[in-house]
Amino acid sequence: MKLLVAIDGSKASQAAVKYAARLFKSFMGENHISLITVQDDSSLRLFKKRTPKGAVEDYLRENADKNLAWAIKYLNKTKLAHDMIIKYGHPSEQIIKESKSGSFNMIIMGTKGRSSWADTVIGSVAQRVVGNSKIPVVLIKN
Repeated sequence: MKLLVAIDGSKASQAAVKYAARLFKSFMGENHISLITVQDDSSLRLFKKRTPKGAVEDYLRENADKNLAWAIKYLNKTKLAHDMIIKYGHPSEQIIKESKSGSFNMIIMGTKGRSSWADTVIGSVAQRVVGNSKIPVVLIKN
């Protein structure tokens, strides 16, 4: 079983990592978790032109590392096979793209509903992933 777990540093994404770890303990055979965090750089493109070369990329990488830190520590402690994927762009598009290219069996992600009132139930990124995924998506609400 190969899982793609979306991480954004929130308590909901921490719950998604814990769920994936519990799920793996019940499976026999070779299991692997890929943690993906996507840094949305669309609003920072203007700043790239006005800041020193590499400053925006360094900022985004720091955020990605911060988002992944807890999950990596947790999975190291549980001794589950894992790796990390850092992408830049729109989160739902990058999660779907990675799920297609990585031969994953399932996507697991937390949901927090941060955008408009209509999206408060599961969140716009989660809605887009569920609507466009060709593999099962498990949403963890915290």
